[in-house]
Amino acid sequence: MARCPRLRSRRHCTIRCWRGSIAWHQCGLWRRPGAAIGHEFSYGLLRVVSRLPENELQAALTRLVASELVFQHGTPPDAVYSFKHALVQDAAHASLLRNVRAQLHAQIAEAFETHFPELIDSQPELLARHYSEAGVVEKSVTYWRKAGNRSAARSAMAEAAAQLQKGLDQLALLTDGPDRQRQELEFRSALGGALINSRGVTTEVGDAFARARKLWEELGSPSEFLHVPYGQSRYYAHRGELVLAQRLAEDLLRVSRQRNDAGGLVLGHFSCGRNAMFAGRFAVSRSHLEAVLALYNPSSHHALVHQAAIHPDISARAYSGIVLFCLGFPDQALAQSRAAIALARELAYLPSLATSLTLGCELLSLIGEGTALREQAAELTAVTNEQGSSARRNHETVFRAWLEVGNSDPTKGNSLLRSALAGRSGEVWTPHYMALLARACEIAGDIEEPLTLLDDALQIVTRTGERWFAAELNRRVFRGRRKTLSRGPQDRRDPGRQTLGTACYSEPRPTPPRPVPPRRGSRPPRTNPRLVHRRVRHARSQTSKGFTRSGGISL
Repeated sequence: MARCPRLRSRRHCTIRCWRGSIAWHQCGLWRRPGAAIGHEFSYGLLRVVSRLPENELQAALTRLVASELVFQHGTPPDAVYSFKHALVQDAAHASLLRNVRAQLHAQIAEAFETHFPELIDSQPELLARHYSEAGVVEKSVTYWRKAGNRSAARSAMAEAAAQLQKGLDQLALLTDGPDRQRQELEFRSALGGALINSRGVTTEVGDAFARARKLWEELGSPSEFLHVPYGQSRYYAHRGELVLAQRLAEDLLRVSRQRNDAGGLVLGHFSCGRNAMFAGRFAVSRSHLEAVLALYNPSSHHALVHQAAIHPDISARAYSGIVLFCLGFPDQALAQSRAAIALARELAYLPSLATSLTLGCELLSLIGEGTALREQAAELTAVTNEQGSSARRNHETVFRAWLEVGNSDPTKGNSLLRSALAGRSGEVWTPHYMALLARACEIAGDIEEPLTLLDDALQIVTRTGERWFAAELNRRVFRGRRKTLSRGPQDRRDPGRQTLGTACYSEPRPTPPRPVPPRRGSRPPRTNPRLVHRRVRHARSQTSKGFTRSGGISL
């Protein structure tokens, strides 16, 4: 094939040869809107946009179908046409002049609004794309926001993030001002929620929430955007920066109390309860999570689901399961976890269902319910695959690996656990997962590496403040140290190697002072019976009044 100097790629040369073979120029001006509509277009839409007589349009379509450049499905006026290959449509679209292309896209978008109004709600991304190509920025921004919110409501978080980013790209073309800043705040806050549910705590999530927080403060901290500080607290909590996350949550709770904002109170109490659970303050966490369940009203707080990308009541129940177990109530913990999963299944919102299943699997791994863990892990795998969330896939890999360890395949489980830990984007939950890996290594017969893993986990605890699992880590370190010391001298570890986990257990216990024997010839002090009787009577009288000698109330 001879190279065409005026064409920019090989596919344009191919289209030129096809044009010569089928007399493309005889198809008329109608081919332009056909190429601009997209890979697939209907006869009715093409008739509206092309504005050609019925007989001319059908004759041209018949010739084009005969050339096999497009395929016809059905008969006019209900026919639908599709290009044979995406490259054909791309080349035909690129061959249009820029101003002609913009006019065609504007006509197509207006035809959608006028003759096909149902597409405004069912496929707003179509109108957003055509208005973007036409250069009508205001309408393209409106429809991209509508498309992103619709995708997020369908739990298609990756698709929602892409659409919201396109809306931000269009919004950048507008002049700066309060109205543009408010629209950008809407886009940034929604983008942060979509990204954290689809990709985890990545840098893009932090940038989105940071920009949203700046805009929120510049606009006077409007109450309808209180989910912005909530999103920031969630981001830093899952990154393992619990001090900063708790400060943001307390600020949110304080502002919500000052404004008497019920929705902000729900988000503030939930943020404080989640952060307190990670920090190991279980009683405080329990009180905050119970406040969420008491304050949340599904009918009046339904907007929180789309703003914060969670169901606060479902997440509060799921976290309460972990808290109640750590407080010593395993039966209540299981009841709360099952209630959260059942409610999430009923509402069929994938992010909430994935959260409840993840925390439910955490709880079952702590309790040791292998059968129930296997069932919930399988459901979590299905939800993760349907949602396409890389953040949840990491948790799902951990539980699947732990089940492999329980199925007498510690080697495979060990490998899966290592890959899951290597692919984590945040540090929260990492100490628990490292403890699972240490146990898998111990089952496989390794004694040295578990202590190293547990020591690394305790270093993460010290750095992040995630202390909810710290007591169990210390117990396992102590048990592993005892096993190491019980081995033969030739197999022991280097005694000079002190780690964070073993140093606190390897120090010798202080020897109690030896009692000093009485000197020869001395006698014990004599006791006054009257004085003893008087003291006993005084103590009994104080106890009967409800007070102890130390001043506290007797129980």
